[in-house]
Amino acid sequence: MRTEELIGELAGGLRPVRRMASPRRQAALWLGFATLAVGLAVLANGLRHDLQERMLMPQEVGQWLASILAGGTAALSAAMLARPDRSSRWALLPLLPLAAWFASLGWGCMADLGRLGPMEGQLGTSWGCLRFILAMGLPLAAGQFWLLRHAGPVRPWPVLLLGGLASAALCSAGLSLFHHLDAAVMILLWHGGAMVLLVLVGALLGRPLLARRPR
Repeated sequence: MRTEELIGELAGGLRPVRRMASPRRQAALWLGFATLAVGLAVLANGLRHDLQERMLMPQEVGQWLASILAGGTAALSAAMLARPDRSSRWALLPLLPLAAWFASLGWGCMADLGRLGPMEGQLGTSWGCLRFILAMGLPLAAGQFWLLRHAGPVRPWPVLLLGGLASAALCSAGLSLFHHLDAAVMILLWHGGAMVLLVLVGALLGRPLLARRPR
């Protein structure tokens, strides 16, 4: 067989390579899916009775918007860091909304301490927060890791951590629409604790998925 014929035969069996979606498109696809999933979960649980009153408070609105922005920017950062040609500085994108969110919660803790006195320090339990954020967040994080699974050889750990943060922040935003926690310190403890746990568990469970190399 001549070389030209061999090359032609080999080339004839090749399949066209499907181009990957852009990082912004990947982030937008996942955010759309996550918003739909969390929204359906919120509707299934029913909105909290004082939601309208809460949304008239600037601090409450600021906390909620900051958590959504933290989730959205973390999702975009994860998609960007999954590409070798993108700067690692994309990891800094969620820091500002995340800092604003926790700062608003900290301010709320101080306000509650002045309003409620020592009772603010008497913490209760809210396992429902933990269950919802983990039950919703882990599947959402797995979906994002699958979408970014070709990032394995690039920067897997930043992608895993930011992907978990994106899922946890959006789940926390959804949870605040139907779950009633008056004290800001309770929100900080249970929402924040569940988010940290989700990020760590998601990173450990998602590592094998991102480690798979595309065939």
